[in-house]
Amino acid sequence: MIWPEFSLRSKVIQCAAIFAAHFVCVGAALSQDVTFRSADNAISVSGRFIGFDGTITTLAGESGPIAFRAEGMICEGPSCPDIDNYVPRLRMEGAPRMANVLLPSLIEVYARDNDLTVSETAGVFTVSRTDGTSAIQISLSAARPDIAFESFLNQTADVLMSMRELQTEELREAADYGLGQLNTARQGRILALDALVPVTYAGSDQRTISMGDLGTALSGRSDDFEVVLLDDFDSQLNGFEERFMRPFGRAIGDTLPVLGDLDAITERVANTPGGLTVLPYGKTGNTQPLALDGPCGLRSEAEFLTLKTEDYPLTFPMFLYLPQRNLHPAENDFLEWFRSPAAQLVIRRAGFVDLAAVPIPLANQGDRLANAISNAGSEIPLGELQRLIRVLSPQVRMSSTFRFEPGSTRLDGQSRSNVLQLAQSIRDGRFGGQKLMFVGFSDGRGPAAANRDLSAARAESVRRDVEAALGGVVPTNVKIETEAFGEAMPMACDDTIWGQQTNRRVELWVQEAG
Repeated sequence: MIWPEFSLRSKVIQCAAIFAAHFVCVGAALSQDVTFRSADNAISVSGRFIGFDGTITTLAGESGPIAFRAEGMICEGPSCPDIDNYVPRLRMEGAPRMANVLLPSLIEVYARDNDLTVSETAGVFTVSRTDGTSAIQISLSAARPDIAFESFLNQTADVLMSMRELQTEELREAADYGLGQLNTARQGRILALDALVPVTYAGSDQRTISMGDLGTALSGRSDDFEVVLLDDFDSQLNGFEERFMRPFGRAIGDTLPVLGDLDAITERVANTPGGLTVLPYGKTGNTQPLALDGPCGLRSEAEFLTLKTEDYPLTFPMFLYLPQRNLHPAENDFLEWFRSPAAQLVIRRAGFVDLAAVPIPLANQGDRLANAISNAGSEIPLGELQRLIRVLSPQVRMSSTFRFEPGSTRLDGQSRSNVLQLAQSIRDGRFGGQKLMFVGFSDGRGPAAANRDLSAARAESVRRDVEAALGGVVPTNVKIETEAFGEAMPMACDDTIWGQQTNRRVELWVQEAG
């Protein structure tokens, strides 16, 4: 049953008012796990226990979540929590590559960093203090995207682990269930980055494939390849279909063979002439990886830095979606620790791409500069390219890049996370004594002058977002500027939607303040 937004909000308000007035708040004809009541029975509320944040208890009632202070109340029912000795349990459900590969490693190092110990039984990790008492329990459950999303909606899972960004319909449904606005940086967090890499037969001479040809093959309409796909357990294929096939009226072929074992697919494609599939970054085995190319001659390969900058278009953020309600301080501490340098190191060692910004000197970007000269177009004069070199050569590009949702000036999920990450780094003093320059670029459609103006506006938009994340106060030893070069440095061909989105970006460049 979907809880309408109005009913959900009114239920919480009604219960708060009822508690204040010492009336009874019990849903009719409910099959409930627990009932909290006052000693004089003047106040009573029933529901399924969801969580306790140290102050507020939350139950799932007939019309939605009910939050209230439970101190002094009596709890009745088989699932009553021990509020006085409460051990928070963070229930995380979703993508297997997160539940089975990344999160266990993060839990181990989190415990070590905080002088805690950890034990695991049937997917439940108990993190304990030195005196043997439990500090937090974390349960990890791998599940198909639809099943994990349903658990999250029903609040039998506290955190949804997803290898793709939630779609508009899913965001709307989550809001109807009282989970809040999941497309905000607070509730839709990025843990790490992964990517899909097209691969073929190990003995093939082919080194590149266009996005159009890849989409044709994955739709089952190509006679040039023998395609086999990984069962969409991690939902990355679903994300690929949504971003790169549906705009062209295509879908993943429903008659293509699928296998549930990653190693089996890798072996099959590597040994099958004409074999083709897409595999997670770092899991290509002995297949032949293919770079993405286009008619303009630009190509993009799946490499550590191209994933970090999202210059490689098949980069997919790994999302953690959190509910609107407050979590226990111990749960928040664990989730916030993911931003630490220690956590970023764990992410890299596990074969994923972390979120820590790294410098990329201009001298290491020869291919990008060559592309700027050969693909900038007739409307970009030599003087503008010379200005680009003159402005950027004293600076160092950081890997943090900001891109926008299709047809929108709103930052995409990864970029919203980058804003928070950058703001935190500024607060921590990592950019003290430096000048930060947000540099805007555009695709090549339309007049060059208009594109430069548009890229300048986007750079200013990112600057405002970062300053807002800082609470409107930029440290006095940090200087922030913007610049724009429009279509002067394309990263991909403009013949496809994904190429245009790749080119529409704002880069971060840094130098010592003079």
